[in-house]
Amino acid sequence: MTSDILIVTNGAKESFPAVEQGAWLAGVLDSPITLLGINERPDPAAIDSANPLEAVFEKAVGLFQAQGVRYRLEVRNGSAEKVAKEESVKHDSVVVLGPLGRPQFQRLVTGRSIRTFIEELEQPLFYVPETRLPVKKVLISVGGLGYDVNAEHLAMQVAVKCGADVTFLHIVPPIDLDYPTAKEMNEHWQTLTETDTPVGRSLRHSLENANAAGLTASVRVRRGNVIEEIFAEMNGGDYDLLCMGSSYSVHSLRQMYSANVTAEIMEKVRRPVMTARFRS
Repeated sequence: MTSDILIVTNGAKESFPAVEQGAWLAGVLDSPITLLGINERPDPAAIDSANPLEAVFEKAVGLFQAQGVRYRLEVRNGSAEKVAKEESVKHDSVVVLGPLGRPQFQRLVTGRSIRTFIEELEQPLFYVPETRLPVKKVLISVGGLGYDVNAEHLAMQVAVKCGADVTFLHIVPPIDLDYPTAKEMNEHWQTLTETDTPVGRSLRHSLENANAAGLTASVRVRRGNVIEEIFAEMNGGDYDLLCMGSSYSVHSLRQMYSANVTAEIMEKVRRPVMTARFRS
């Protein structure tokens, strides 16, 4: 397990759910917290003015002390994307963050910051737009090709610690290619775990691992647009946490032209989402 939990805030009130969910994660994994406050617009003339980081830090410290988690506080000047990357590499942390409350015009010009974080951060990323506690149901989206194995392992570790039920989700996309494995998956998607396809074997392996860890686990298979089906399952199943791999786990040209499913989901789902890149 990575060494600590790095919670990132720029003082925006929208970022506080990340503090709450991050404190929970630290307690579950018995990991220390670094609360990183990033002053994105330092103003030397505003020495006597209240900095928004002060209110977040005061509230966070009260929460950390009440929950008995180990923590340290750090403040840096600069952009959240740049500073978070530098600090996460130092400690190989799980990075926890939420919306940074930036103006809509800035989001239109530069895009959503979560896409930059997914692209730049090699460490596991936990995005929390809204607090969801307690965590009782975890959904793990698996592609069956092995790129999401680290995300799956982290998710199961969390589920074991907090006693959550686990559901493994695989989406069978529309398939036009005429080759045996694709045809079998398309024709038998409702009984995919019973097939001898790579995905079928992978799902059975995941289920066996979860059961061996003492988890209550199941498999869900849906067919259709990947993003739409994950979103539908997440809301329909009322899950508390979604875990999935990242397109940046794939070292090929595929990530250059395929949709960044993880980013699309994070922008759309108002639930905590954890992602981790594949590492050998």
